[in-house]
Amino acid sequence: MADKKTKFSSLVEKVKEASKRLIIEQIVTILPSISKNNFVRILSLYEKISSGETKKVIAAVKKTFKDSIAGDLIVRGIKATNAKARKKIAVDLIADGMILRDKKRREEESKGGFVPFTVLFSPTMRCNLRCKGCYAGNYSQDDDLPYEVIDRMVTEAEEMGVAFMTVLGGEPFMWEPLFKLLADHPHMYFQIYTNSTMLNKERVKKIKKLGNAALMLSIEGFEKETDERRHPGIYKKILAAMDLLREEKVPFGYSVAVTQQNEPVVTSDEFIDLMIEKGALIGWMFLYMPMGMDPDLSLMPTPEQRLHMLEFNKRIRQTKPILVIDFWNDAPFVGGCIAGKYYLHITSEGWVEPCIFSHIAQDNIKEKSLREVMRSELFSELRKRQPYNDNLFLPCMWIDNPEISRDLHAKLDLHLTHPGADDVLKKDHLKEGMNKYSKKVKELYEKEWAEEKEAMEKRGGVSDRLMKKLGNDQN
Repeated sequence: MADKKTKFSSLVEKVKEASKRLIIEQIVTILPSISKNNFVRILSLYEKISSGETKKVIAAVKKTFKDSIAGDLIVRGIKATNAKARKKIAVDLIADGMILRDKKRREEESKGGFVPFTVLFSPTMRCNLRCKGCYAGNYSQDDDLPYEVIDRMVTEAEEMGVAFMTVLGGEPFMWEPLFKLLADHPHMYFQIYTNSTMLNKERVKKIKKLGNAALMLSIEGFEKETDERRHPGIYKKILAAMDLLREEKVPFGYSVAVTQQNEPVVTSDEFIDLMIEKGALIGWMFLYMPMGMDPDLSLMPTPEQRLHMLEFNKRIRQTKPILVIDFWNDAPFVGGCIAGKYYLHITSEGWVEPCIFSHIAQDNIKEKSLREVMRSELFSELRKRQPYNDNLFLPCMWIDNPEISRDLHAKLDLHLTHPGADDVLKKDHLKEGMNKYSKKVKELYEKEWAEEKEAMEKRGGVSDRLMKKLGNDQN
């Protein structure tokens, strides 16, 4: 009798899931003629078939889009994206990935596991450029991660409930099996960071046909800033690649490594307007990080520039139909640092790092499963300490709370994933520079965090669990 009940319950769940998928696929057919108001109605349908935290997130997104420029961005994105990609994003990434796979994630966590939102991996560190201050520039370029290892890791991620993967490098298009990976995992959505130099009409058409990848094009500002850091002529190649992607309606965005030199340019209306004109839907802003062998601290944006980036982003989100994400200033939305919690990075040698700026590891994906590495002592210790500061604008254990990274290195048996990965911890002039920097940032952001914390509480952007944790002494 109990066995019959179990089978019946399983059948009911399958029918419910099939019904949800049918609703979603019907929604996708009307997307090309969508309006801002209709998109809000679609979100209401997604909300009805969701549960738990996912339901709350969708409700918050709907509320935000109703009365802001974000709705215009969504409509622009839908119209600028080809039919195959629209279906992949709406069904595989948003509906299946965020809603239907939520059950898998909850099951995994009920067994003591931890599921990242995305897995970043660098199949190769080979690159045809040598950009100044690149976070990946110190890694060995001798080894590529075997296809079999990546294929197995992506399959494990799918089984755990992950629906979004990020491909880095090196230059990903130098890794020959890239298109095979996309084809072998049609229900996984990929974000690929590229320097644009290897993009041509043939490759863009392949991406369009597959539909399950968006490209993020690295750029440093206008021609002067880009060519100075990368190589003469690269800026024009990037703009040409954007034109190709826009013409084929392949979704793309841009990525900026923000330095002290280019910060005024990449936070200008002129630069943002150009990115919108070219067709970019999203922009990623990463601070230059003092990682690697004897890094140059003068490249770091000043604390004042970092605060300026926050004000810039607030304004852009109210006035421009593009989503600009600032990896540091947006930390309050995800509860501080997400390294080893919501994401991780796997190097071309297989070492599993907490993030792309933390060049330390305990495990190698060649030897362990994704489930096992998520439970590592290092990742568990990071999650236990996060957030590292009660001010969520100060998320990082390297530049905001350097005492955390120093303590971890002293207490844990860590593998450095390239020579010089711990210079910022050992060399006195770098330690002194980080201490001064973190102190200044803390002073500048004290008022901002008080205002942001109050605003987040009002809009429900901080969960009860997180607020309780913020009440504890994390340092």
